[in-house]
Amino acid sequence: MVKQQERSRRTREKVLDAAAEEFSAQGYSRATLDAVAQRTGMTKGALYGHFASKQVLAGALLTQSRKVWDELRLARDVPGAEAGEVLEALVLDLACRLKEDVRLRAALRLATDAPDLTPPVPDVFEDVQRGLAGLIRRAQGTGETAARPPELVAQLLLAVMYGAPHVAFESPAGGGPAADEAAWRLLLDALTGGGGRPAHLTDAAPPG
Repeated sequence: MVKQQERSRRTREKVLDAAAEEFSAQGYSRATLDAVAQRTGMTKGALYGHFASKQVLAGALLTQSRKVWDELRLARDVPGAEAGEVLEALVLDLACRLKEDVRLRAALRLATDAPDLTPPVPDVFEDVQRGLAGLIRRAQGTGETAARPPELVAQLLLAVMYGAPHVAFESPAGGGPAADEAAWRLLLDALTGGGGRPAHLTDAAPPG
């Protein structure tokens, strides 16, 4: 019984990975269960034994990715942490996770192009955007970042995150942080007015 449950769990994970690849590449409307089954080497009937429809598959990916976001946020946004520091850490965490985790990439695409699912599932894109905007607003309140529209800054960050996995950033001249990290810090500074943030969060000297 235990072995059967473990086999079922592994098969479910395999299907979720295949579905994530399909949704990430094709979007919700063009993705099909036939294509997901082909990616797993399963028959469509066997796939139905784990997920009854494309809608259920999409919902499972969105629900799981909401948990990923919650875990990332709770790990960084701890009592006493400065909002600007939490914001930078979360942006770097998300950017790294999106590059490595096809399920999260698929969930962000599904959040923007999937129809309303039944039963309703969390809107991951909206949750992440609201969380980032809240951190930006807090950082502005403590003078860590410039007064710019928090929602717009969060939207721009997410828009770049959505496309960033397809870009290979060049390492900065003279060494320093890794290429991806340097690129994200540069973007975050440009969008938030990083000159007001604590010196240890940037490579620049504090304003005189």
